[in-house]
Amino acid sequence: MVGADPKFQIFDRWRRIAVAAFVPLSFVLVQCGKAPNAGMLAANTQSAGGDTFEDRFPAPQFKDRFPTEKESFVQRQAAAPAPQPTARVEPAPVRMASLTPTLNLPRQTEREQLTTLVSMKSSAFPYFGNNPRSDAPFLNISKGDRRGHRAYNGRVYWQDETYNDSRVLVHVPETFDVKKPGVIVVFFHGNGATLERDVRDRQVVPQQISDSGVNAVLLAPQLAVDAADSSAGKFWQPGGFKRFMDESAAHLARLYGDPKSAQAFANMPIVIVGYSGGFLPTAWSLDVGGATNRVRGVFLLDAVYGELDKFASWIESNRSGFFVSSYTHHTKRHDAELMAMLREKGITVTENMDGPLRPGSVVFVQTPDGVTHRDYVTQAWTEHPIKEVLVKMAATPALSRMASVRSPSSR
Repeated sequence: MVGADPKFQIFDRWRRIAVAAFVPLSFVLVQCGKAPNAGMLAANTQSAGGDTFEDRFPAPQFKDRFPTEKESFVQRQAAAPAPQPTARVEPAPVRMASLTPTLNLPRQTEREQLTTLVSMKSSAFPYFGNNPRSDAPFLNISKGDRRGHRAYNGRVYWQDETYNDSRVLVHVPETFDVKKPGVIVVFFHGNGATLERDVRDRQVVPQQISDSGVNAVLLAPQLAVDAADSSAGKFWQPGGFKRFMDESAAHLARLYGDPKSAQAFANMPIVIVGYSGGFLPTAWSLDVGGATNRVRGVFLLDAVYGELDKFASWIESNRSGFFVSSYTHHTKRHDAELMAMLREKGITVTENMDGPLRPGSVVFVQTPDGVTHRDYVTQAWTEHPIKEVLVKMAATPALSRMASVRSPSSR
């Protein structure tokens, strides 16, 4: 300013410098106060998951317990203080503590438990052959392009809804070891059932296999879907059960994680468990299935509704295997008839499960009236009867060659 006081000129120049420095800083503060945009919010939003088989029963993963390198937290580096001159000190010896007592890490030989559904060509359905009892086509009803089957109760079930599911529930416990003596449990479910809702969730068959501690895997083919029908489908055919077991060997090997194990699965002994309407595929598998030499045990859960001649013939011809039938008042008459048939053949029959299960054992167990047919797979003469029979089987030296039980320390 012309004629201004020199002191005022110096003050005015410093004031303009301060204003120029303040404006950028205030602009930064304003920007920092803005709300995040939609893209930033979307990046932090997780979509809702579905309700699939895998969502509800995810296989345990090591990464669920410990983060990977990419998932590890970024370590914040604090500013290093200025170095201070210090006297040199020799480090004292350090003794490392073992993690074993407090942290159980999985051994390299351990695998994850697996329960899944596998489609198999040799499973019970679809089936386009004949009913061997009548030698008439199984699909005996037509409506336009649809084909169906009229069941014994008179109800019509359509092929595309009831007899078109080729899936098999497969369960491989995490402790299963193909190098040890093992057994394949084949479970034939009853009427009005699905693999997920009933066999897996309500009847907890895979859990019973694992909880038994027996070196066993599970195969449970889908029969008529949620229908009052016991049709056996492809298990009616000569050699049908053998084809099913032969095909399952490759699937079990793949799921186990060792393709070379297919041969072991192809020769592994079999225990068939039939519940309720599952008696029909059980009986025909024993009679014409083609794999009778591999079947070492049969366990029927309130399931002797017929085919008594087939069960009696298998028992008489396979004295190295065992046969157990547990029943309610629904099947009492047929069980009594089967017991009489066997006694006439000179075969010893036991009517309780108190004793050991030996090769050649034939056991019939009547359960009290309070036990319901619907809950029979989880509550018969004891809780979880499939588990109980497997434990008794493996505890007998002559039968334990087919399936060994892991030690209590490893359970």
